[in-house]
Amino acid sequence: MITVLIAIGIGAGCFSGAYWGLEWGRGWSVFCGIAGLLAGQIGLGLFLQRKVKRDMASVQGILENGQKRLHEKTRRWQMRPPSSMKAAQHEIFEDTKVFVREALAQTQVLGKYRFFVPMIDRQMATAQLQLNWMIKDFKAVDRLLPKALIVDPTTAAMKMARMYATGATLAEIEKVYRKAIRKTGYNGGTLLAAAMSWMQVKKGGDDGESAFKTLTEALKKSDDATLKRNHELLMNKRLAHFSNSGLGDQWYSLYLEEPKMRSQRQHVKYR
Repeated sequence: MITVLIAIGIGAGCFSGAYWGLEWGRGWSVFCGIAGLLAGQIGLGLFLQRKVKRDMASVQGILENGQKRLHEKTRRWQMRPPSSMKAAQHEIFEDTKVFVREALAQTQVLGKYRFFVPMIDRQMATAQLQLNWMIKDFKAVDRLLPKALIVDPTTAAMKMARMYATGATLAEIEKVYRKAIRKTGYNGGTLLAAAMSWMQVKKGGDDGESAFKTLTEALKKSDDATLKRNHELLMNKRLAHFSNSGLGDQWYSLYLEEPKMRSQRQHVKYR
């Protein structure tokens, strides 16, 4: 790794300068060499960290600007509703693709740090996975998953969702779930438990017993209303009423289910 070699070079230079240039004793010269190595490593690390954060901020800026434009468009639609909700959703999705692909192109800039930052390839893969997920490019998602860092519950839930969609067994999915749920704090594993129990209801074939056990364990670290409701439904063997819709966009963003669309016009009372 280049940064380590540079730091070693700085340390060697400090030792040589102290030992032969200043004619200090061996002990002090070794101390200066070690201090130079550490200072070089820390300094280079901080410098590169700032550079990476700056480039990542530019990716985030593209996303934020794109989302602002979408917000402005939906605000105009509130004043003048589109003729077709389906067409409006398609237009929003196409607009999203444009700025997400711009953000994806910007992530390639991070490749210049490949020889300096050891985990940069995996950081790039993680960012690109999340961006491709936004535009439902699941071929790219599946290609990136093995390299991505699964460090948060949402990314772990995304991995579980793709495993389910591509035919993985419940046992394989549960391994990912168990590893991820151990790292969560209170209420931090809500989406994971919701996804795992939903899959167990759909594919378990055990009348909801495995899903019930999953939620029983999850509720020791959560007071989420949706998990509680589903736990009670499974307790009473009412599998047909099991639903994660209470989690809203957080659940539907996994693309395991499509949200049920309800027309607002049904609730308007004309006088």
